[in-house]
Amino acid sequence: MRSASHPVSNRKKAAIMMMILGPEISGKVMQHLDEEHVEILTLEIARLDRVTPEIRNQVIEEFHQMALAQDYIAEGGVEHAKKLLFAAFGSEKATDMIERINQTLEGVPFDFLRRSDPAQLATILTDEHPQTIALVISNLPTGLAAQVLERLNPELRVDVAERIALMERTPPEVIRRVENVLEQKTSGMANTGLASSGGLKSLVDILHHVDRNTERKILDNLHSKNPELANEVLNMMFVFEDVAKLDDRAIQQILREIEMKELALALKGTSEEVRAKIFMNMSERAADMVKETMEFLGPVKLRTVEEAQQRIVAIIRRLEEAGEISIGRGEEEVLV
Repeated sequence: MRSASHPVSNRKKAAIMMMILGPEISGKVMQHLDEEHVEILTLEIARLDRVTPEIRNQVIEEFHQMALAQDYIAEGGVEHAKKLLFAAFGSEKATDMIERINQTLEGVPFDFLRRSDPAQLATILTDEHPQTIALVISNLPTGLAAQVLERLNPELRVDVAERIALMERTPPEVIRRVENVLEQKTSGMANTGLASSGGLKSLVDILHHVDRNTERKILDNLHSKNPELANEVLNMMFVFEDVAKLDDRAIQQILREIEMKELALALKGTSEEVRAKIFMNMSERAADMVKETMEFLGPVKLRTVEEAQQRIVAIIRRLEEAGEISIGRGEEEVLV
């Protein structure tokens, strides 16, 4: 093959794959990348010239094979994957695929814990220092992290939640030491760690997966210990776009508290879904007036729009705290 003498870089392969996926899916993928990788990938896409069908098919095939290999590893570990890949692709190609995936896995902290039973993992972690527990939980997939956090005793749970939110960067050697200790306890497969762990977003992602009761207890206790931090978490947990998920009664209650100009300003920078949800809960005349105000405002700075949205979010939070509305994320309500 001609491409063998001019191998395509991994960055270019990623750019080609994004172009193949199309703007809608590629945009969703971009949302999960950090700023540095978005910048690199965007630049690589901009540099792309015409891609031959041969290279395009080569990238698709490699992407499919690597995805298949990662599924095999997730199902039964590296040795299980090797057997299946050897049978499917031959020893040389399978070895190359495993090596590349291993290089990726080496950058994932506590990968050996990712298939653990939440209850057992919580039991193992309970005797560790809260900072150690926070480090481990913040590096787990959010679903597993939430289940582990739920199983800690209430006092420890709040302490760990606060530490996750305040965590910034952890030296790789510290992560390796913690991994080695936990590897001995779990007899799993340890891997080296990344330098970056935890943070507000990590805690918010986890809280989005715990049950509503656990979430409230953590936030209430966090507010009593660190009100400023609790407010930062709350601001990230409910954003203006989440209005589309509220029921009609809640939206009607919120609209009674908001001035028309403030609403028009906030709607300037939101999706059609949110606008439609808002307008359907207003009279036709009121909706028309808001639309006219939006047009009259003309171009508005994004920061100004975001500030208006944040003021409305503050009103929503106040109404929820007063028990006048519920902003639950679809959990089943308990009737008494």
